[in-house]
Amino acid sequence: MTASNEFIWPIRVYYEDTDSGGVVYYANYLKFMERARTEWLRGLGFEQDSLRDQEGVLFAVSRVSLDLRRPARFNDALRVGVRVKTRGRASLTLEQEIKGESDESLLCFGEVKVVCVDAVRFRPRAIPKSILAVIPDVL
Repeated sequence: MTASNEFIWPIRVYYEDTDSGGVVYYANYLKFMERARTEWLRGLGFEQDSLRDQEGVLFAVSRVSLDLRRPARFNDALRVGVRVKTRGRASLTLEQEIKGESDESLLCFGEVKVVCVDAVRFRPRAIPKSILAVIPDVL
């Protein structure tokens, strides 16, 4: 990921995130990525509850792919990146990396497609122009 349009969110691995061996349980990488996407939107000036209440839209994950490279462990400090890969009329495909904070080693890479849906009918809807106007350019 390039630094020009990448958002980074720090996360600490808690005991509850790990399995009996002290290694992050694989599904928790998805939770870390979700938190980073929420903070990315917040950093752009959008709260998800306000998008629902004022714009009438929600973002729903429609596809995920994960590549687990190295394990994260209890008490590790991590950096979760978010970068827009593609923009569609009603969807965004985001690349996300989880790296160790101390050595920048790549632990997990993911590609997440989110679809903008009507908050009542849950049918695809165009991403509001106010959001598209502030999303960093796609490389």
